[in-house]
Amino acid sequence: MIKNYIVHTNEFNFWYGHFQALHDLTLSIHAQQITALIGPSGCGKSTFLKCLNRINERTGTIRHSGSVQVLGQDIYHPSVALPELRKNVGMVFQKPNPLPLSIEDNILFGIRSHFPKMKRSEAQVEVQHSLEQVGLWNEIKDRLKKPALNLSLEKQQRLCIARLLPMKPKLLLLDEPCSALDPAGIEAVENLIRDLKRNYSVIIVTHSMNQAKRISDETIFMYMGEMIEMDETSNLFTNPKLKKTQDYIEGRFG
Repeated sequence: MIKNYIVHTNEFNFWYGHFQALHDLTLSIHAQQITALIGPSGCGKSTFLKCLNRINERTGTIRHSGSVQVLGQDIYHPSVALPELRKNVGMVFQKPNPLPLSIEDNILFGIRSHFPKMKRSEAQVEVQHSLEQVGLWNEIKDRLKKPALNLSLEKQQRLCIARLLPMKPKLLLLDEPCSALDPAGIEAVENLIRDLKRNYSVIIVTHSMNQAKRISDETIFMYMGEMIEMDETSNLFTNPKLKKTQDYIEGRFG
């Protein structure tokens, strides 16, 4: 891995069929930080996020050029095993998507898939630890057998994050994780994301520039599939280098 970076791309291009969604992305994202991706709808933020664990390959005909390194590995090399990549690079989506199972079984699902030989007692420890990390354990420890879909949206989203943690991921990808939440839920999830930075690198797509300012260490502004500007969040919002960045953050388009 390039020193202090968890993601590095070099002239990376990406196509859905004949449509080019990303253009010549060359960037490096710091490890152990929260990096925000901002920009208008359709600018390539979510596409880029999904490229980092190759989950967008489920959508049909795709192709790429250039390179993407995650954790020092070229993730498009033929030797890459997708289950292992997605274990190291976990993703949470815009709408909470807990499995139609119990709260406990949501956490156990990944454990059973990736660690089939793990003892039940060890798996129970992982369930508790994961729920503790997202601040849910004390609230729901007596309801583990209840359906996960009965939880509030905010708790469902925290559960979806907890579901990733037994895999010991190095990078968490969050695609607008607060867009379906009310203000109290947004605050709870943002506090959780800050806490997660202690142990994980986080990349978050957000349409809220205020959210990017509140929680991120660095921000990438994308437009029409290109990276326009990347800087420390405080610098990008107070002293953008490019007029297009300034126009966007001042609400002149987007």
